[in-house]
Amino acid sequence: MHRVLPASHRRRAVALAVGVTALTACALATAPGTGPAPAPAGPVSAVSAASASSAALPRPVPAVAGHQAVRGASAPLSTAQCETRYGIACYTPIQYRQAYDLNPLYRKGITGKGRTIVIVDSFGSPTVQHDLDVYSKQFGIKSTHVSVVKWGNVPKFDPTDETQTGWAGETSLDVQMAHAVAPDAHIVLVETGVAETEGVTGLPEMMDAEKSLIDQGVGDVITQSFGATENTFPGFGKGDFSSIKDLRYAFKDAERHDVTVLASSGDGGATDSTEDGVGHYDQRVNSWPSADPLVTSIGGTQLHLDAQGGRTAPDSVYNDNGAGGGGQSHVFARPSYQDTVEPVVGARRGTPDVSMSAAVDGGAWTYMSYDPKETGWGISGGTSEASPLFSGIVALADQQAGHRLGDIHQALYSLSAQSPWNPFTGLVDVKDGTNNSYQGVTGYDAVRGYDMATGVGTVDAAKFVPALALTR
Repeated sequence: MHRVLPASHRRRAVALAVGVTALTACALATAPGTGPAPAPAGPVSAVSAASASSAALPRPVPAVAGHQAVRGASAPLSTAQCETRYGIACYTPIQYRQAYDLNPLYRKGITGKGRTIVIVDSFGSPTVQHDLDVYSKQFGIKSTHVSVVKWGNVPKFDPTDETQTGWAGETSLDVQMAHAVAPDAHIVLVETGVAETEGVTGLPEMMDAEKSLIDQGVGDVITQSFGATENTFPGFGKGDFSSIKDLRYAFKDAERHDVTVLASSGDGGATDSTEDGVGHYDQRVNSWPSADPLVTSIGGTQLHLDAQGGRTAPDSVYNDNGAGGGGQSHVFARPSYQDTVEPVVGARRGTPDVSMSAAVDGGAWTYMSYDPKETGWGISGGTSEASPLFSGIVALADQQAGHRLGDIHQALYSLSAQSPWNPFTGLVDVKDGTNNSYQGVTGYDAVRGYDMATGVGTVDAAKFVPALALTR
């Protein structure tokens, strides 16, 4: 998650060297001369200043650069090497495949073949195909073709434009994470020409693009690593939610065409900036599109893995340089599929619905070459990672089912209700950690069953994919 401007709220998980408020700053320590100092209100660094000062290491990203802990490395390191050198864990797609039990599906031919994942990002990346090819070759994964759709007046890429490079980093992460899970799925990248920030800005172009592709029959699952805080939309303070509800047309269209829509739940824990946009964090708020009842909200966990991807401890809530977004919507009432968790969410729509890896301490290796000064490997985290990871899970389930699964909410909550006694649901409860924000706003604890820190939990794909495929 990231802020393009002091009032923005994209779920950035990548190196975004732009103006950022303390809410989304990944306040990593930086060595003298490597960049701006961490934001005063930011969290304690996950990368020590001693590590950052070593001339032999890639430059740690300054606080204003979002949720990328390292960038510019010449090659990925092992988890143990990352822990020694940077003080954080780092993971490859090979480890993810073991952690999420994906290999049994691949052996059966369930690889996402015949399915299409749509990724929507402002500006995109001019090197997205090259970077995916390098990423795939490094880890012995067959690459796939990325179809690029430019929507609107997308400017020529300028590597000196920090907003564009920020979105390019997001694009690289989205594409590589989706491909890591569903290697044979077709990826369609939609590049829009207006940066999404807080409030309405940038969202009409994104929604128009999504609706157009849906109407053309393009895409089985859409993943969105962006969002705007509900209380920054016009009219919110007066109880007028029309500015949000008028943007829902793409999601209504997706429902009609059985297209699954996902969105990152955010990296601000249970809070975000208030409407004045100057860094007041005195309330629990949520964000759109994550909070939309037609969108599956993807929260964040922290994986604890060995070198092969086996778990050394159960997953916990993502809460290191940011925290997994979650809580009650101020705009939307509780949808019927959440009636079974009414004691938790109350009368409001609760988020997230389900969670995947998002922690910076346990971040994903990605490759990026859009900026010639920063070409190389980086370690990324945030719910920008989680949503595309889960888009791959949906693509696998669509392939197994032989058709689009569409809105999966009812299936998720039905499987969750069964999971205490049915070992084949593939849902794995997360019961450790909290998404308290570092602004002092009390968040939500991960507890047995559904919670507003990780939703219904995370997944064991070998069981979850066939279970989800059978729900429709």
